[in-house]
Amino acid sequence: MAQFTYKADHVGSLLRPLELKESRSQFANGEITLEELRVVEDKAIAEVVQKQKDVGLKAVTDGEFRRAWWHFDFLEGLGGVEGSDTGDGIAFQGVQTKSRSIKVVEKLFYQPHREIEFFKYLQEQAGDATAKYAIPSPSMLHFRGDVDKDVYPDEEEYFKDIAKVYGEVIKDFYDAGCRYLQLDDTSWGYFSSKEQVQKLIDSGKDPEYLQDKYIEVLNTALKDRPEDLYVTMHICRGNFRSTWISSGGYEPVAERLFGDLNIDAFFLEYDSDRAGSFEPLRHVKRKDLTIVLGLVTSKTGELENPDEVKARIKEASEYLPLEQLALSPQCGFASTEEGNVLAEDEQWKKLQSVVDITKEVWN
Repeated sequence: MAQFTYKADHVGSLLRPLELKESRSQFANGEITLEELRVVEDKAIAEVVQKQKDVGLKAVTDGEFRRAWWHFDFLEGLGGVEGSDTGDGIAFQGVQTKSRSIKVVEKLFYQPHREIEFFKYLQEQAGDATAKYAIPSPSMLHFRGDVDKDVYPDEEEYFKDIAKVYGEVIKDFYDAGCRYLQLDDTSWGYFSSKEQVQKLIDSGKDPEYLQDKYIEVLNTALKDRPEDLYVTMHICRGNFRSTWISSGGYEPVAERLFGDLNIDAFFLEYDSDRAGSFEPLRHVKRKDLTIVLGLVTSKTGELENPDEVKARIKEASEYLPLEQLALSPQCGFASTEEGNVLAEDEQWKKLQSVVDITKEVWN
């Protein structure tokens, strides 16, 4: 695997402009057509890609502007998966999302994913920057989705099909020109939390078994990936309207994650005390594995003191060489279309600060 080269990066999702929010609402209410919505999305994406390039980012995303959720929209595009209304949202600290989920209603099968076309448009806009595309990790289909037991009475078959279908989808992204794919995953944030692990156990799940299976599924999906395809993973603790779900340092999962997953970089959230210390980075043994430090919060608009961020990077470098470290916000700015509680100009100041700090630290 090639050494990851982006020292300044971001997790992917960006605050939706007002015009885009209004158009998505109009589409949902049947007031405009899908074609009319796509025109607004295209314009918004072209503008947000240029803004990323203007602040100096070398890898740009579409801000996830065509999605309502960071995961459900994509997962619904897999063969055999449907969106569902559970009647309940996902519970965060003091707030709950709107009702939405997914369900596997027939055996998973390959079909050309609708978001391949979304990537192609992003790549057109990226120009000389790298078009980075973020999708939910394959474990999210199992972790967040329901499955009809008549379809998959044998869970081992279900895991094998997840790996197979994801492998095919990843190949399609590569064939479309994608060279940087980010996998977003909340399960490892849960596995890092004593409270959330206990809830999993109470619900009849075995966290140790799930960790092993999720690593196996992802490595299987990636077994044929080309050498020039960067694959990274963002470990998320929950991000909805600036709130969170899980809390806990990476020590319980670090050895497994850093040692067993065949990817190029991890985006780790380090913007609050809930993340614990940098000590788990001692488990990184591979010289070609990069840790992207999420030291700039996307949850509030207050700009971090650059000297304090640089001091924390130096602290992390006591456990891992500086050349294996990079910098980003701790999560996206809008994991759902509602977005976090900060202004767009504050978002751009934070991304500009990330770029500026990396120039000082790594140049």
